[in-house]
Amino acid sequence: MNKNTVLEINNLHASVDDIKIIKGLSLKINLGEKHTIMGPNGSGKSTLANVLAGNPSYTVESGDIIFMGQDLNEMEPEIRACAGLFLAFQYPVELPGVRMWQFLKSSLDAKRDYNGEEPLSTREFDNLLNKYADKVGISQEFIKRNVNEGFSGGEKKRNEILQLSLLNPSLAILDETDSGLDIDALKVVSKGIDSFANNKNSVLLVTHYQRILNYVKPDFVHVMMDGNIVTSGDKSLALELEQKGYDWLSKK
Repeated sequence: MNKNTVLEINNLHASVDDIKIIKGLSLKINLGEKHTIMGPNGSGKSTLANVLAGNPSYTVESGDIIFMGQDLNEMEPEIRACAGLFLAFQYPVELPGVRMWQFLKSSLDAKRDYNGEEPLSTREFDNLLNKYADKVGISQEFIKRNVNEGFSGGEKKRNEILQLSLLNPSLAILDETDSGLDIDALKVVSKGIDSFANNKNSVLLVTHYQRILNYVKPDFVHVMMDGNIVTSGDKSLALELEQKGYDWLSKK
């Protein structure tokens, strides 16, 4: 495995509730790259995101997933997160009774501890949190509230990008982060993704729509159908899909 390779998937087969969803998928992502996976409903896009994050409802039947030189299949979900893998959920959940500040501080402290670093002081963390909260349009009032409780769809998605910015993972998997966003929220979320991306990390963006790619410019676009990647290209492929849909690929 190349030292610049963040994620390498070889011949992955995975299922949920004994139904095979991923069927022999292979993919490699290097440092500094932004990859987009598109495809029709039921093609396996979100299944792939959940498998990578370690959702126990999904079963890896065969295949290799190497993340930062480690066998991802052997890592518990919380260890994957501490090691630098981040999943922004398609439907962020509410956590009643858990304050956002507490949740974010605990998450960052756990990652720093895993990497042999001291936790940030309260003042250091507050400064960092305020910096990123301003960038994604989250007010001090929201930071004091319970995680996602009573948040609009756009506020929940901005909260995911706030977590992304704070935790600064090696690989960000963004599962339909653009879903349900109006144009203003889409611009804010896209700006947060672009601010995060650099040559020391990578992005895997799962989406149905080309519109977010007007703001987050991918290096590679992959089309997933029936549990596998059927074709890959650059951003022009997404524009072609916008015009033609997916049927033309199934007929190739």
